[in-house]
Amino acid sequence: MSRYTLISHHLENFLSSEVRKTGLQKVVLGLSGGLDSAVVAVLAQKVFGNDLLCVKIPSHYSSQNSIDDADALCEKFHIRSEVTSIEPMLRACETKDMSPLRIGNFSARLRMATLFDVSAREGALVLGTSNKSELMLGYGTLYGDLASAINPIGDLYKTEVFELARYLEVNDSIIAKPPSADLWEGQSDESEIGYAYVDLDRVLKGYVELRHTKEELIHAGEDPQLVNMVIERIYKNQFKRKMPIIAKLTSRTINHDFNYPRDITL
Repeated sequence: MSRYTLISHHLENFLSSEVRKTGLQKVVLGLSGGLDSAVVAVLAQKVFGNDLLCVKIPSHYSSQNSIDDADALCEKFHIRSEVTSIEPMLRACETKDMSPLRIGNFSARLRMATLFDVSAREGALVLGTSNKSELMLGYGTLYGDLASAINPIGDLYKTEVFELARYLEVNDSIIAKPPSADLWEGQSDESEIGYAYVDLDRVLKGYVELRHTKEELIHAGEDPQLVNMVIERIYKNQFKRKMPIIAKLTSRTINHDFNYPRDITL
């Protein structure tokens, strides 16, 4: 049995267990036409079937290729889907002085607001699609694409998500294209970060999983600029990986010492 067979089975069991602990049976996710959401969609389809709803949420900045890829994935895997464009809301709020970064972050939050509204309509949980590389580097929008109830791929680095996608037989057109959040025209993850995921993941694994020091990574031949950038981003973006910090005033403070497991029963 291959590593990705085991990973797939584990993630399917994780989704089934964690969703149904809440008493809900349905899930929704935002399907962008990119790799991460495609992998989560295929995993969720295996578990939930027609109780999965994928929501395609394009704007006027979305590429037609991404829309086509999302459609093709739904057709191949018989995934129930719908389309809700954020273009009217985004156009109503855009101003001439908004940078591409502001537009991208605002778009991500509009998409997630839309997705959570759909989840309320459906009585469903929102699945997250951020991978470990993005989470460690802070490459995501707080209360945008980082928001979810359950995330099955948050402990898989981007290069591992590629391998899982191949195992799951995700459409070749999705696997082959450069990773992009599709937040504005021509946007690319790797060009924006400045390094390829294969290099980012190698340094991340060395620092996070193997506990190598910065000096050890550089001594082993890693680019000092890359190492410094990765480590700086890990610590700089720690706040994105935590719930809002609550000032402690009582003996039982939420997220300090009032942490009960989700599956506790009364």
